[in-house]
Amino acid sequence: MNKNERVKIIIKRLEELYPETPIPLDHQNEFTLLVAVVLSAQSTDKKVNELTKELFKVAPSAEKMYKLGEKRIYNHIKQLGLAKTKAKNIYNLSKIIF
Repeated sequence: MNKNERVKIIIKRLEELYPETPIPLDHQNEFTLLVAVVLSAQSTDKKVNELTKELFKVAPSAEKMYKLGEKRIYNHIKQLGLAKTKAKNIYNLSKIIF
């Protein structure tokens, strides 16, 4: 049995054991999941979920997040560690995607 065959067997077995992997971060779409993942660095999923509830109400898309602006993004997430850097990164991601 070669390496590729072993990999296929392992993947098949993992898919049988874990048919659906839950995502602990609350999100509405791919963009909000990306934002939640960025925010989760050095933070708990619970705290991220608390803060993104309001953030995603006002900015559920890259366009709206970009228009929200870095300072207002920061105001929504300032309770998280590294909030200034995260706000800047989310703003820049939004600009690229939008």
